[in-house]
Amino acid sequence: MPLAKRIIPCLDVDNGRVVKGVNFVGVKDAGDPVELAEKYSIQGADELVFLDITASQQGREIMKNVVRKTASVIDIPFTVGGGIKKLSDAREILLNGADKVSINTGAVREPELITCLMDIFGKQCIVVAMDVKRNYTDIDDKSNIFRSRNDTPFFYEVRIYGGKEGTGIDAIEWAKKVESLGAGEILLTSIDNDGTENGYDIELTSAICKSIRIPVIASGGCGSSTDMYHVFEKTDVDAVLAASIFHYEKFTVDKVKRFLFDKGINMRLGRT
Repeated sequence: MPLAKRIIPCLDVDNGRVVKGVNFVGVKDAGDPVELAEKYSIQGADELVFLDITASQQGREIMKNVVRKTASVIDIPFTVGGGIKKLSDAREILLNGADKVSINTGAVREPELITCLMDIFGKQCIVVAMDVKRNYTDIDDKSNIFRSRNDTPFFYEVRIYGGKEGTGIDAIEWAKKVESLGAGEILLTSIDNDGTENGYDIELTSAICKSIRIPVIASGGCGSSTDMYHVFEKTDVDAVLAASIFHYEKFTVDKVKRFLFDKGINMRLGRT
């Protein structure tokens, strides 16, 4: 029997508070991370992701006290990312209660960090986050070209520092590379869809899933249970990440999982 698909609430944290924006800008307060984490764990979330969204941009460490408090109130796998640039950063996060670390900017700046972390902590602990945005201008040397509805060519570009800086790196090629370097999982966020609640980027998610064998978590754009159903139905994604629909209580985790289970998606039920 195939593995159950996972529902993963995401806590984007800035200065100790959960925030949410649209297309990575215009963020507003969404609550206390410890309280939200405990609520989602009780509701039956399969895992939890905690991202300190300004740590890399500000060149500082993740707030370990918040990570520690969050880990103390949940009993599900817990991934933490933001500002992890070296082995000691990851070790500190794991010692403070995380089960996995997520690296994005650090991995792009120093790809060998992925292999180093895998060798020390094991592949199952290493998540590479990819913040991806459509780039319509720098397509000359790219091998994976897509076309918009009005037939304009573009490629999917990896961006860093909270989506604020382009890299020129093709997302599909980067996914293949991080898999070869030892990543255990990819957290794939569409900046174009993030916070819009218009659904996941099916084209991007499908392309990444087809190019690698490690698990992929889809992120960016979830506005309903139906959006989750569509990405599970149309791609080989292993899990979905969502924030706004849970933070603002449009949906609860348990009701989302029941909806998907009733639609034929293999879900792990029964925590509540």
